[in-house]
Amino acid sequence: MVQTVVIKPKLEFAPSRQGKKYYVKTFGCQMNEHDSEKIAGIFELDGMTRANAEESADVMFINTCTIRENADDRLYGTLGQLKKWKNEGINRKLLVGGCAAQKDKQLVRERAPWVDVVIGTHNLTNIINLLNQSEDWGPITEVIDEIEELPTDAPSIRESEHSAWLTIQIGCNNSCTFCIVPSVRGPEISRRPSDIINEASELVESGIKEITLLGQNVNSYGRDLRIDNKSRPYFAQLLHKLNEIEGLERIRFTSPHPKDFKEETIYAVNTLSKVCNQIHIPLQSGSSQILAKMHRGYNKQRFIQKVDMIKNIIPDVSLTTDIIVGFPGETDDDFNDTMDIVKYVEFDSVYMFQFSPRPGTKAQDMEDNFISKDIIKQRFQYLKDVQTDISEKRLKRFVGTYQKLLIEKESKKNVEVLTGKIDSGQITHIDNKDVSIGDMVPVKITDSTPFYLKAELI
Repeated sequence: MVQTVVIKPKLEFAPSRQGKKYYVKTFGCQMNEHDSEKIAGIFELDGMTRANAEESADVMFINTCTIRENADDRLYGTLGQLKKWKNEGINRKLLVGGCAAQKDKQLVRERAPWVDVVIGTHNLTNIINLLNQSEDWGPITEVIDEIEELPTDAPSIRESEHSAWLTIQIGCNNSCTFCIVPSVRGPEISRRPSDIINEASELVESGIKEITLLGQNVNSYGRDLRIDNKSRPYFAQLLHKLNEIEGLERIRFTSPHPKDFKEETIYAVNTLSKVCNQIHIPLQSGSSQILAKMHRGYNKQRFIQKVDMIKNIIPDVSLTTDIIVGFPGETDDDFNDTMDIVKYVEFDSVYMFQFSPRPGTKAQDMEDNFISKDIIKQRFQYLKDVQTDISEKRLKRFVGTYQKLLIEKESKKNVEVLTGKIDSGQITHIDNKDVSIGDMVPVKITDSTPFYLKAELI
């Protein structure tokens, strides 16, 4: 069934908070980070400027996450601390949005009644109206269950002047039993290709060199669209169109789903000069039994077939993945199946998570099969040790090679070192002499660790 999406007209309202300062605090995934950029843009459209610290803010927005067990604890701990911040200032406003607000709007209101606005994931562009209403009527909650409009022109204040998130799709049609995303983000809705291309072109004109296409399942992009009542725009076609944009240097994408990888997408990654030589393919578990309980839509052998297809087309590709350790019912044999794939594929890096039951997911009801935390920790540490050795081996292949490095920021540990990524996604450090943040420079890789590379300017 094709879904019709209304494109919201340009945001227009009279700025009412000139001289006020805002601060945005973000928990969670890339989608939340991008939503926070939009919130910042809307706040500045209302006349506010960014505060350098929480203490100097007049308006505070907390963008929440609910993916893992400690997310709720962090949220309510943060809100408890911010009660003091709110009381110490004159007419300070505290707003809460994101996935936890979408899922638990009443709980947020009950546990933190000092919050002025609780807003969900589907109506962020209404935030100024709600803020205005809270000043007249007191605390207000607006969380809608379904998105009716897909705003394409909400302004964004981006953390980086050279790289940007670009949303191509929101929501998810999958039913993974460990995941809360479909219930807080809704079903998949794809943006029209022309809107995506236009936004990408505007980003490049503003100085952006690298874009990351963002969605819950990017490689299913376009299935809900028909253009001129004829063809549907698929992900590989979108990559081809974006690759034609003059001035754009790099294209990345996250997150895809293994079951939806097609040869045409892999060939696009291999042949298109601007699409980076990096693919994230979330495994979650290597056990067919556990994958079935997760509702992932593939088994162990099918995942291996997908990886083999990718490596046959792109032999030198950098692969990364996600793995959940200790899903309910995971036996030693199930975990060994996961380790079999880790050793077979040799991912460049793995994002590892210890299972925690999330309210609202089907896995929460699998309590009779929960694994003890001690066993989960032991398995997690073994995975970490094995993957560290694999990552060390994988990253060594870059030593002595010549790469292009997009410099992103200062190193947190050493101000004399700048850090960025090469085409295939590896974090790379370089001395700050003769280079600046935002530069795309030719480098030679001089050393490696399991976690990052070192480079020198050519």
